[in-house]
Amino acid sequence: MQDEAILKMRGICKFFPGVRALDGVDFTLCRGDIHALMGENGAGKSTLIKVLTGVYPKDEGEITLEDKVVSIRSPQDAQNAGISTVYQEITLCPNLSVAENMYIGRTKGKLMNWKKMNKEADKLLQSLDIPAKANQQLSSCSIAVQQMVAIARAVDMECKVLILDEPTSSLDENEVEKLFRLMRDLKAKGVGIIFVTHFLDQVYEVCDKITVLRDGKLVGEYVIEDLPRVQLVSKMLGKDLDDMSDIKSEASVYDGEGAGENVLECEKLCSNAGIKPFNFHIKKGEVNGFTGLLGSGRSECVRAIFGADHVIGGTVKKNGKTIKISKPIHAMKNGIAYLPEDRKIDGIVADLSVRENIILALQVMKGFFKPFTKAQANEFADKYIKLLGIKTASADTPIKSLSGGNQQKCILARWLLTHPEYLILDEPTRGIDIGTKIDIQKLVLQLASEGMSVTFISSETDEMLRTCSRLIVMRDRKVVGELSGDELTQNMVMNTIAGGEAQQ
Repeated sequence: MQDEAILKMRGICKFFPGVRALDGVDFTLCRGDIHALMGENGAGKSTLIKVLTGVYPKDEGEITLEDKVVSIRSPQDAQNAGISTVYQEITLCPNLSVAENMYIGRTKGKLMNWKKMNKEADKLLQSLDIPAKANQQLSSCSIAVQQMVAIARAVDMECKVLILDEPTSSLDENEVEKLFRLMRDLKAKGVGIIFVTHFLDQVYEVCDKITVLRDGKLVGEYVIEDLPRVQLVSKMLGKDLDDMSDIKSEASVYDGEGAGENVLECEKLCSNAGIKPFNFHIKKGEVNGFTGLLGSGRSECVRAIFGADHVIGGTVKKNGKTIKISKPIHAMKNGIAYLPEDRKIDGIVADLSVRENIILALQVMKGFFKPFTKAQANEFADKYIKLLGIKTASADTPIKSLSGGNQQKCILARWLLTHPEYLILDEPTRGIDIGTKIDIQKLVLQLASEGMSVTFISSETDEMLRTCSRLIVMRDRKVVGELSGDELTQNMVMNTIAGGEAQQ
């Protein structure tokens, strides 16, 4: 059954004003294959998916499904053709029940009989081992369970092609394994699965083939066994790539004025977000980080430091002097910057331009009644667009039209423009391509070598080990260890998370 093409896309082109987003791309999905679609942010993955699902009309090319040419002009057309999509950002209705979300828009029979609908929904949920009830309101479910409900909806629609767009970004390890089991079951039933992700480990664990896009063009299609990881990264970037573990060796250690002195010290700091009182310090020119499993309290610690959560106890010293940070503006005026975990909710202002997003923090510090001139704003934006290599048609482009990686660079530019002494980066590389990840990691080490102090948080342990010289380990919302020097290994981090005792 494998190697029988269920979907063929040939010569697909998509143009936007001034941009050729897809340039003659071919893509083939075989029945019973799990096929990874890989590429940097802006490579064309999302555009190809949107063309396939009818969100965008194609400008050139042909799509065939089971050897029949199909015209897909809307998401409903795609659904009717047997193409289902589960997006990274949940697109269900949180105010409706789980069953209603599974059957919404499918009115033939099932919605006429609520009892039958709930019964069928419960049966499907149980068969997929999803911990939810049919009559439960979706908003009461975790993000991970909502993601699984979206997949259950797609499965029940007897899809021929299932597109999973970053489905694991909000799932923990056990939930990811459960998803992979479901994917393998669907594969055995002959469903073709397109898997879009930035996690290389997951690609090599569950996929059969990989298609790589770069700059809107097809680089190639590969059988997973024939493409080592280093070669995959090289093809995505379009250049040879040395072992990423060498990143840290490229940076020089800061040895200027104030080297070795604490820039920030926290004692018994705690907030209303439920973290236990913790002690923390960071030296000038140091890169340290908080690590731990999802929900361990990593983000809550830095949010308390920045005043993003309400602080209910503890003291903070900046350069030896006690300061009070009860809200973010206090932190900003004390030279502290914070790139938040969720760039879409807490980071970008979607309808504003790239320029307006970049100057936002500095304008807040200056005051909105003292606006920058257009010339000043352009100068600031142009400088950081060039410095960080932000790919945008112009500074006037709405930030929502940029790729995720370029949005992240804009938020980073916003904070660098304030020239902070202490920069907090919470998941700065989540959901962005490998090339941009490396750029950000190198930039962090460069900033530290120039004297900036940086706290770096990532759910990818190897990324933390590449960038940080000291790790604070979290478990159950409390600090359970601190690692540095020869202790900075994957095994030590995992062992400390699993059973470490507080070492403050």
